[in-house]
Amino acid sequence: MNAKRKNIADRVKIFDTTLRDGEQCPGASMGLREKLEVARQLARLKVDIIEAGFPIASPGDFEAVHAVAREVKGPIIAGLARCLEKDIERAAEAVAPAGTRGRIHVFLATSAIHRQFKLRKAKEEIVKQAVAGVTMARQHVKDVQFSPEDASRTEPEFLADVCQAVIEAGATTVNIPDTVGYAVPEQFGDLIAYLRDNVPGIDNVTIHVHCHNDLGLAVANSLAAVRNGARGIECTINGLGERAGNCSLEEVVMAMRTRNDFYGLQTGVETREIFRASRLVSQLTGMVVQRNKAVVGANAFAHESGIHQDGMLKHSTTYEIMQPEDVGISGTELVLGKHSGRHAFTNHLHKLGFRLSATESAAAYDAFIALADKKKTIYDDDLVAIVQQQMTEPPPVYTLDYLHVSTGSDTVPTATVRLQKQDEVLQDAACGDGPVDAALKTIDRICGIQGKLLDFSLQSITQGKDALGEVSLRVEFGRRVVNGKASSTDIVEAAARAYLNCVNRHLVDQNDPAPTPKTRRARPKTTKRSTRKKRS
Repeated sequence: MNAKRKNIADRVKIFDTTLRDGEQCPGASMGLREKLEVARQLARLKVDIIEAGFPIASPGDFEAVHAVAREVKGPIIAGLARCLEKDIERAAEAVAPAGTRGRIHVFLATSAIHRQFKLRKAKEEIVKQAVAGVTMARQHVKDVQFSPEDASRTEPEFLADVCQAVIEAGATTVNIPDTVGYAVPEQFGDLIAYLRDNVPGIDNVTIHVHCHNDLGLAVANSLAAVRNGARGIECTINGLGERAGNCSLEEVVMAMRTRNDFYGLQTGVETREIFRASRLVSQLTGMVVQRNKAVVGANAFAHESGIHQDGMLKHSTTYEIMQPEDVGISGTELVLGKHSGRHAFTNHLHKLGFRLSATESAAAYDAFIALADKKKTIYDDDLVAIVQQQMTEPPPVYTLDYLHVSTGSDTVPTATVRLQKQDEVLQDAACGDGPVDAALKTIDRICGIQGKLLDFSLQSITQGKDALGEVSLRVEFGRRVVNGKASSTDIVEAAARAYLNCVNRHLVDQNDPAPTPKTRRARPKTTKRSTRKKRS
């Protein structure tokens, strides 16, 4: 560490912004229930601060921040706000249930490019507005954080002036963002050192850093910053975030822990909860973790080379600098089977951190039993997938009653789909470029809705030949884009259910009844033939 740095604490605060900046990652939006589950896992992870959202952005964001502040105990709960009175009042209302753990995080751009083209304000106006924002926030909470947006591209002298002004106005934390991922480690570390040397009173507040990964340097920049006196790192699970993402929590935490000999720094993170947090966020957002991702990727502790395997058999430290158990990875996930009762099932869900209503728990148990009939081995990830589907499933307008596909190298792929809408059963068939395309086109025909598939991703979320496959979709209906996901041991069924999830979500969000289907109704199962009579 820089020799001229004053003695400061060796404890680095971890500020998790998965629910705010992480959710801004295209395709990674979460509903209220999903955000609460992630927030509870972050509390088990023992992060210091949870940035729960941007309350002014939407009623849903406000509700999520308010719910997290009310229900999640332990970490500080922060709400983001621009330096505007309406933003600050909304953020204050949202974090109020957290009491003294409530924080308002105000921000204002300071770089020359933002001043000229976005804000069209002079330096003096920027300082005045920043001070006003902090002052207003202090009227609601004692814990106020200020961020000079695009700090890494701001003139260091002006950045120091802004930091001094907001500290004098009452900011308790000053966050230095590398908003567009422009910084490199040497330069960013020097910037933190410069601020510590040139801002009166900065030793009385906590310096945070918020680094983006546009050049793949978010973790490196964050580590350079703490080497030069920053004592807070803003990060996300799996590095989710705008564009190329944010500093990855699991990577930066394990870097400081594994190389404590070099950094001499500690966090309060319970690292054995890291892998569970990673898988939960991946499941709930549908954002796949790349296999070779550091710390939590499927290959992070895999060894294929004969030389590596030989070394591992002799002593694990020959090729592993961390133990899988350090981040919560173990080889024994099998916990339940089809003969397990409801009580054992519910207890295990509680151990995984899920809280379901009686209705949701019953539906999840039924789905578990149905899956257990298909799979010999049930893993924790299977259960997470089942619960996630219960939490994210919109109120059904249509439900999948039957699916049959015919495909092959010499066969035109054809799908027959039967949907249920209240007490009506609707059936049709269509051909496509493949079984998935045929199934989706059939759903379009039945529902009378034309969706445009923008993104399709498939990942195996458990192990074995009978693994669950999770399909995540982004579908465009007119000008609206809807996300949906579903899982099954049959990937065509998973795709059909995910697409139907999107259709239902679109219909519910539009608050419109489903269009009158133009296809024939299937005959009720209790009769030989029926035309348009409702199913009894």
